[in-house]
Amino acid sequence: MFSILDIETTGGKFDEEGITEIAIHRYDGHEVTDTFISLVNPERPIQPYVQKLTGINGNMLRSAPKFHEVAKRVVEITQNTVLVAHNAQFDYRILRTEFRRLGYDFQRETLCTVDLAKRLIPEAESHSLGKLARSLGIPVSDRHRANGDALATLGLLKVLLTRDTSKTIIREIIRPESLGELSDRQLSLVRSVPDDTGVYYLYDKDGEILYLDSSSDMKKGVNLHFTGEGLHSRVLRKRTRQVQFERTGSRLLADLKAHNEIRANRPPYLPKRKKPKAVKCDELHINGQQYVLGGKGLLLLDKGREQGERAAIWLCGEGVRGMGFVTLNHQIQNIHILEKLMSPPLDATGSLQVLVSSLSSRKVLKVIEL
Repeated sequence: MFSILDIETTGGKFDEEGITEIAIHRYDGHEVTDTFISLVNPERPIQPYVQKLTGINGNMLRSAPKFHEVAKRVVEITQNTVLVAHNAQFDYRILRTEFRRLGYDFQRETLCTVDLAKRLIPEAESHSLGKLARSLGIPVSDRHRANGDALATLGLLKVLLTRDTSKTIIREIIRPESLGELSDRQLSLVRSVPDDTGVYYLYDKDGEILYLDSSSDMKKGVNLHFTGEGLHSRVLRKRTRQVQFERTGSRLLADLKAHNEIRANRPPYLPKRKKPKAVKCDELHINGQQYVLGGKGLLLLDKGREQGERAAIWLCGEGVRGMGFVTLNHQIQNIHILEKLMSPPLDATGSLQVLVSSLSSRKVLKVIEL
């Protein structure tokens, strides 16, 4: 027995989202035996980009029931079923969070149709719900609304159940209740990390670094490791006992720090990244302009960790000469002071390649020719 679920949320910070709409179809493998669809008053603002995506706004939800008013119905319709969703980890986490706020421990086995589709339709160009549905001729309406996406997921599940002729793959993909969402220990670790830009570090029980990476949202990055199904995620979920982080404000500086600290610490598990292309010092494109590293070089100023502070990256010679933070103009204008504030990278040339790769999709606040 399955419960096909889709949830729309307010968006916002990790663990602070609220449900705005929910749709559940109870399916016995042959037909839908029960359905529940409802808007939900999240009692918190909806992010503008979510309003634009879903068309759901605050005015629509004023008279909608609050989650505690529909919670019993959700428990009843999902009782003794496997919870099915596209990207099930997200929907299950949101649902468990809402129940946790009510003091109730909601647990169900879960089945992610993304994971199932990857096993049964590996040749698909994309495993997104919209593209899978289109390629399989599954009718889709009201995309990014709970019932529209739930019905598309139901249609996809029917196709996948038919393809699983051995009836063994689906059993391998189903996650036990305890693995569909974070454990209390993992949740505590995720909550200890801010949703800021910086570098985060995962440690084992002996205090050794298992993994480190840069992110524009460190909390989300750590959460993805604990909920993912890749080999790294499974190992990190099991072995991580401590999480630490360092804010940078600037994603460019975070990328550089992560690159150099991976070189210095050589953790056993590494982020998946494309190898940066070799660059020439007379082909630096920054903020849409081309620069040449001549004289004392260039100083890139970007967002800092707090108001009034700037992340600083000093480019000189054949690579990155230093990285750090500045707060006053005279620190920038005085080369001797600047040198004392900057930390030299372990890999100057490689750092320049990483920086140029990051600059292809990002801008800096200011470029100063020294």
